[in-house]
Amino acid sequence: MLPQGTKPGQPQVWTRRQLMDGIRWRTRTGAPWWDVPERYGPWGRSYDLFWRWQRDGTWATILTRLQTEADTKGLIAWEVNVDSTVCRAHQYAAGAVKRGASRRSRPAESPSSRPITASDGPAAG
Repeated sequence: MLPQGTKPGQPQVWTRRQLMDGIRWRTRTGAPWWDVPERYGPWGRSYDLFWRWQRDGTWATILTRLQTEADTKGLIAWEVNVDSTVCRAHQYAAGAVKRGASRRSRPAESPSSRPITASDGPAAG
């Protein structure tokens, strides 16, 4: 199920199993990558393996094969449950104008404090 390494050269210091256990630990706990324990290898290697497999579709293939195998054995019940719970916020939480309460606005400008423009004059008709 897992892809075979194709790079020749020195054997890896950290086994793929250790790196995968590091990936599993990280996804199970939700911790940041740099908090992966050292016994699983350097966190950067686990992160690199995770993203390489994400990009090339290895994780999707593994999930599909595991689901197919479990479905063949009758271990999966493909039932869908829909939760129709609705949580509505109070109207004031959305910024609605409250009745009976005056809204605070900026102070009114006095007519003499703003410049007079051509649009302020009477319309010529």
